[in-house]
Amino acid sequence: MSSFNLRETLLAGGVLVAVAASALAPATAQQKAAPPDFTANKAGWVGLNGGGPFFEAIPGRVPGPITQDPKYPFVPNGVGGQPTYRISDLSNPNLKPWVKEHMKKGNEEVLAGKVAFTAGSSCVPLGVPGFMSQGGPNPLYFVQTLKQVRIISPSNQQVRRVAMDVPHSANPKASWYGDSVGRYDGDALVIDTIGLSSKAVLDVYRTPHSEKLRVTERWRIIDEGKMLEATFVVDDPDAFYQPWSGMRRYRRAQRDDVEIICAENNQHLFDYQIPMADKPDF
Repeated sequence: MSSFNLRETLLAGGVLVAVAASALAPATAQQKAAPPDFTANKAGWVGLNGGGPFFEAIPGRVPGPITQDPKYPFVPNGVGGQPTYRISDLSNPNLKPWVKEHMKKGNEEVLAGKVAFTAGSSCVPLGVPGFMSQGGPNPLYFVQTLKQVRIISPSNQQVRRVAMDVPHSANPKASWYGDSVGRYDGDALVIDTIGLSSKAVLDVYRTPHSEKLRVTERWRIIDEGKMLEATFVVDDPDAFYQPWSGMRRYRRAQRDDVEIICAENNQHLFDYQIPMADKPDF
């Protein structure tokens, strides 16, 4: 049975249990609302070009995400100009000194001719909230069961696993995707993640973090089911003076979930290195 069919079976079972329970409950009891369905009728969610792969600021919320240094405008591929790389704006007052120094070194290396990596282009796990920067051009996919939500990125088949309605592990070991627990809050999926490895970066600007990082997300379907909106708060007292927030938006796309393997022999990496043999093994 496929993951999608399993989900449908579980949800159907949940509905039957709810109906049976309501028959025995007092007439005044209110039926619990069904959770939002992020499976998009077996479709996926593609990030909007205007909001990615960088994060958008949430109107009225400060501080916001890391942004491009205005002295070095970003030029993406396919617009007719010479493409450039992401250069972070180090005038951001929310960066702790070690973070600013780390990013300054990275900026200088890029400006001196190095290729600026993103986690996705370097074939490494995307981390949180970096995972949200995916979903373009390849969609994100959701699989929902009663006990777990999985968010899938076809690029290198990366998967986030969110345990539903349970507490965090007592002593989670730091990992790329951390210890994520979730719950439904009305029309939103709320995810709280701790235990994130400092090997990961936060965004396309290569922003580092400590293992004190905590990320809280709210995923909502909007615009009559045509759009998906994810807002998040990054809280890391060792890296930032204040928690900061950001947003990523996606549109529904009717596309099959296909296997996409990160390109082999991906050279000229900014930082991470993919192991490559000196000679063929065949």
